[in-house]
Amino acid sequence: MQYKVTLLRAGRFLLDGGGMFGLIPKVVWERSIGCDDKNRIELSHNCLLLESVEPDQMLGRPRRVLIEAGTGDKLDEKMSKIFGLDGRTVETAVTKTGVDLMEIDHAIVTHLHFDHAGGLTRRARDGETADWTATKPGAASGDCTDIKFTFPNAELIVQTREWKDARNNDSVMTRTYYRDHLLPFEDESLTLPDGRPRLRLVDAKRPFPMNRKPSREDMPKAPLEERMTEVLPGVHVFLTPGHTWGQQAVVFTDDKGQTIVFTPDVMPTTHHVGQAYSLSYDVEAYTSMITKGWFLHEAAERGWVLCLDHEPGNPFQRVQRTEKGWYELIPESGA
Repeated sequence: MQYKVTLLRAGRFLLDGGGMFGLIPKVVWERSIGCDDKNRIELSHNCLLLESVEPDQMLGRPRRVLIEAGTGDKLDEKMSKIFGLDGRTVETAVTKTGVDLMEIDHAIVTHLHFDHAGGLTRRARDGETADWTATKPGAASGDCTDIKFTFPNAELIVQTREWKDARNNDSVMTRTYYRDHLLPFEDESLTLPDGRPRLRLVDAKRPFPMNRKPSREDMPKAPLEERMTEVLPGVHVFLTPGHTWGQQAVVFTDDKGQTIVFTPDVMPTTHHVGQAYSLSYDVEAYTSMITKGWFLHEAAERGWVLCLDHEPGNPFQRVQRTEKGWYELIPESGA
């Protein structure tokens, strides 16, 4: 199945440049990207709206899939200012396309950090009845306790490992897995209108066994086809561990016949193509480096068009092998 693709810009996002480039010195990374007086670089919450080219027989319209959800609107004023949020969310981005929020059938997130999954839920507004209420300390991501599902009819698709780590708050950051964008989805009383669970967990095969440390240049033994899981007709996911252990990339074919791969924080911007350009937020920087190596190899060999999750410029890029044995990105204008 092929999908029409719409890029959704779900708002600006400012993060510390040192945090975004890990061990790479500022004197190096600032040659290619500037920062403000607080050392923050500008990023984007990039999301995708997929609409099937052929109408779904059960729905009588295109199947609609959201990839990624951004931060949303639930952070309080202080945190919103720290991250430079500008009021745009995935909700406003989808609404701008003319698509009804009720007609989003599935939501796939690469991982569950707040800047990728926070927009799955939103603040309940005046006159609305909350779908879920945060009653315990620490359950709310800000000053908001009354929560609504942003996309009331969408099931959430995520890796089992990522869900478990998020529920346990297993992260190098103390506040990135917020309870109010997790707990509503596993509440058995809050099913989808047709009675299905809101949460679907996936177990994709790992690129390397848990008990084996790969060397710098190692490639996964199992071919990618064996490590991909089809979660919807024509939509596959596969693990890209390092930033989190359960992080996943999303693969599909667009209406031009191109293979598009939504690329998570293994390479969030065009400035992160270098082998050692990992995030300070990664749970395993070495694993991120290994993952980036085989990921870029696959992208170059297979002619993928990547969509980078935080690139504020053109997020659509192709990958090309260089004479020095690494890779470079080539902007894709026709994506």
